[in-house]
Amino acid sequence: MAVLVPAHAWESDAPWAADLRAALAGHWDILVVLYGNGVLSHFHPSAMAAAVFLSPRDQARPPLKIFRVPPRPDATAVEKDFERLLARGGGRLTYGYVVRGIPEPHEGLDFDRFDPDILDRRADLAGFGSVDTLMDRFLAPPVVNETEARKNWTCSAADPGAVRLLGGREIGRDGLIASPSEETRWAQVPADFQLAVGDLVIRRMNPTLSVVPHGFVVAEVTAGDLPAAATSVVTVLRPAKGLEPQQVRFITMFLRTPLARKLAGPGSINATARVLLSLPIPQPDEALSKALDDLAAAKQQFKDWETEAESVLESVFLEKTAALARSRVIKSGRALRLRVEAASLLDELGHTVRTRFPYPIAHRWRETDALMSAGDPQASYGAVLDTAEILLCYTAQLALALARAAGVDLGAVVSIKDKLATGRSGPGFGDWAAVLLEVATSKKLRQLPAEHPLNDIRTVLANKAVADARQRLSDRRNDQAHLRRVDPIDLPRALQEAFADLTALVEGARFLADWSLVHITDVRWDALAKTADIEFQELMGDHPVVPTRAMTSPDNDLETGSLYLRDPEHGLHLLRPFLIGQNCPTCRSWSTFHVDRVPKGGVVLKSLEHGHVFEDAQPGTLSALRHVGLL
Repeated sequence: MAVLVPAHAWESDAPWAADLRAALAGHWDILVVLYGNGVLSHFHPSAMAAAVFLSPRDQARPPLKIFRVPPRPDATAVEKDFERLLARGGGRLTYGYVVRGIPEPHEGLDFDRFDPDILDRRADLAGFGSVDTLMDRFLAPPVVNETEARKNWTCSAADPGAVRLLGGREIGRDGLIASPSEETRWAQVPADFQLAVGDLVIRRMNPTLSVVPHGFVVAEVTAGDLPAAATSVVTVLRPAKGLEPQQVRFITMFLRTPLARKLAGPGSINATARVLLSLPIPQPDEALSKALDDLAAAKQQFKDWETEAESVLESVFLEKTAALARSRVIKSGRALRLRVEAASLLDELGHTVRTRFPYPIAHRWRETDALMSAGDPQASYGAVLDTAEILLCYTAQLALALARAAGVDLGAVVSIKDKLATGRSGPGFGDWAAVLLEVATSKKLRQLPAEHPLNDIRTVLANKAVADARQRLSDRRNDQAHLRRVDPIDLPRALQEAFADLTALVEGARFLADWSLVHITDVRWDALAKTADIEFQELMGDHPVVPTRAMTSPDNDLETGSLYLRDPEHGLHLLRPFLIGQNCPTCRSWSTFHVDRVPKGGVVLKSLEHGHVFEDAQPGTLSALRHVGLL
């Protein structure tokens, strides 16, 4: 049997619709629900209809298939997709899918509710941090009944206690509430019905998602919008106590997405408080919240600069004399121009590496840049390969230190350990790459919190283009080490290709600009306050001479003289003995070292910046290497 009815009968969770489906379920199995527009006569063309195909109830219940014809279909493609769906026992196609399990009669069969893609995206929301419902974070204060307002409360804007009545059309898609106009209605509304700063106001009536692919129309009430009260065509959500501004901002952004409307189901067309409060919403974790705050601050800074520039432009003819106007424009314009130039440099990878990457990499990049600009292809080619190796070496050392702290054993350590044990040769390009490749594919590391720095390191060679670039650089390094040198005629092209691969490798490691390499120079622990006062040097950029800075930390096990990785939340991760910072005995410059060889009970350290080596006289280095499993 097949029936053709308005889609609402199958989509709705209302009791009458649930009773209808329950009555049918006692005698019939639903085989297919087919949705489409413009099918029912005497209805608006946009009205959705449902063709439901039923068969007598069977013990072996067949899988349910749901299909939706798009508004402007390619008839041939839709027909073929429908035929394929009828032959499928599971999965999703372009316009339809097979439902996982058999829904209960009380569950509406709207297309998005059981769509595997939507279900996967709903589950994926937890990747932002956590998932709540709006009910957990917001309240729904009362709105003004317009009949009651017209009968008892209507007044003019000039009357004492006049409050603006806010309708749906006054809530803009730009997130702003329109200014009052001649059509604005006013009433003397009790305080319980009035809006407050921070309330979210949402248009209740929304077009169907198939026609207009956007989310809910939401605006946040500001002090300039008050006094005001929402009418019944507007839904109000009031943040619960303790909800941070960045959380409200994040939720507002989510409500404006098509996904939010899809998760709300057919009730999204009339966005009542009941529908919205049951909507699942993502909540940002601490790292994401900070990133959102930083973006909001940057946006405001740009707005301030724009306002300043407009003020200067508008003042050209407002000064008393042309000379004063000229002087003001030139001086003010200079400051604004320098800001723009400084900001533009951040889009240049070389500038970012030289100023914001850890010192070992920034130093090598500066040297490579200088050699290339001097026009020495042979030296430049070697410097490119050296920089690539140091980038991998530094990142691999971070991975080794962080994996050990997380209690994760890496198999690549075995090869490094064996080389150190021989005392003749140390680890190199291939060993560092092996560490990063293992980190990229390790199942154990996938279980770490999203904000853990190893998750960034895992991405370095997870990208195929970056991994291919690394492999080509590795091959070039091996050829050079085994005297298979590039012919001078081919050297310019080889240099260009190698530098392009190095650039790809550095692009894949841009996150290093956010993870500071710091050298702790002094620690003073306050046992009463349970905090440590720290003095440190942030070794970021291409010069080791940097000012000493101060910070506090709740950790009481910090080491003076050791190198640490500082995360964006100012958490400190010990890098000793994988990376050691000190003055180089050869060049007397402050340098970063890693263990290169362990001959006859001694430890030979190698500089990442210059390649200088020396035998470490510190008695604790050998035991530290044994402690972390490198010996």
